[in-house]
Amino acid sequence: MRLSRRGLLRAGLAGTAATALGGLASGCAVPTGSTGRNMVLWYWSGGLSDTVVKNAKARYDSAVELRAVQIGGYYRSKLITTMAGNAHIPDIAGLKGEDMASYLPNADQFVDLRTLGAEKFKSQYLEWKWDQGIADDGSMIGFPIDCGPVAHLYQYDVFRKAGLPYEPADVSAELNTWEKFFAAGERLKKRLPDTDLLTDITSVFENAVNQGSERYVDRDRHFIGDRQHVRDAWALAVEAKRRGIVSNLVSGTPDQLSAIESGKLPSQLGASWATFDLKTGVPRTEGRWRVADMPVRPANNGGSFLSVTRACREPERAFEIITWILNAANQAQGYLDAGLFPSTPASYGMRQLREPDPFFGGQVTTDVFGPAAQKIAVAYNSPYDIALGQPVKDEIKNVGVLGKDPEKAWSDAMSKCRRIAKHLGVSY
Repeated sequence: MRLSRRGLLRAGLAGTAATALGGLASGCAVPTGSTGRNMVLWYWSGGLSDTVVKNAKARYDSAVELRAVQIGGYYRSKLITTMAGNAHIPDIAGLKGEDMASYLPNADQFVDLRTLGAEKFKSQYLEWKWDQGIADDGSMIGFPIDCGPVAHLYQYDVFRKAGLPYEPADVSAELNTWEKFFAAGERLKKRLPDTDLLTDITSVFENAVNQGSERYVDRDRHFIGDRQHVRDAWALAVEAKRRGIVSNLVSGTPDQLSAIESGKLPSQLGASWATFDLKTGVPRTEGRWRVADMPVRPANNGGSFLSVTRACREPERAFEIITWILNAANQAQGYLDAGLFPSTPASYGMRQLREPDPFFGGQVTTDVFGPAAQKIAVAYNSPYDIALGQPVKDEIKNVGVLGKDPEKAWSDAMSKCRRIAKHLGVSY
């Protein structure tokens, strides 16, 4: 099984992220969503709690027949194609977080949730997450499902054997900078020579970028991926490689899973959903793991939204269903069922999220992920970020996996970004 369920979602996005919805019709002359009492919800496997969806069907059965459809394959492409074809468009559509920025320039294809009363719910959700669903014109097209706060997941006994801090509070306190984190990786390697702190340098680079408030393109459509925040993240990743604390394995491969199971890869910087990937990918490691804060400050990786499409004949009813599915109690259930960490802080104190987790040695992992989710830096979500961030991510991977010269890799990344920026009309 693949350890990361996010990895392949990048495939095919770089060239189309900024223009994917450009060909859609500006509106539907004939409604193509619900008919009569029918209402269609599109989402993907693991995108919502199956329990909550089932309960929603029962709850609203007297008012509407809710048909929830799990769409396999490349969800975003299928949604775009369906909307462009102006037929069989779902009333309620999930929007994956990594794709969200590409939908925002075409906000007119969705109902502005403010017109349905969304503002009265705002205080119940993480502010930074709420803002990600809002287009530049102020319209709100995405209602928050989950988020993906990143923490440091590590194997307790391996850290203890290596003479490192091993209690979660101590790991959080003593490995709270990148320098201390890297130094711990060196001590781990010295004590246990066949052991590496991280699988690859990509996780260092991406999480370092995601810790900040800037990405690759700003609100004025300027490329900023060559500025200090990206350069610093690049330098950190190169430093991790130079200090020999990363493996030569590829994430998601059988070799990586085997190394994790044997304790040779006892540590990773993972989002909340990665805890569920560990449970399914390496179940025999139950009890070995703990969760601590990541160095410096938390980052976010993942988290999606629900929207009401323009094709929906009953937007008020659709919005009522959305807000019920995504209330605090149901988001807590979503975490238990599918690893969807709640975007509703009220969920963090609920009984379901206060249960000790045997996989993590009886730790209440919400004690780490909850505060992390509330400390995420607010960053502008540009529709061009995917296209202009991908060459940089590709080249840092080349440094880590292929041993490419970092200066040459950076130069090649910037050359690719210049060409893409020119094509997209982004100033460089």
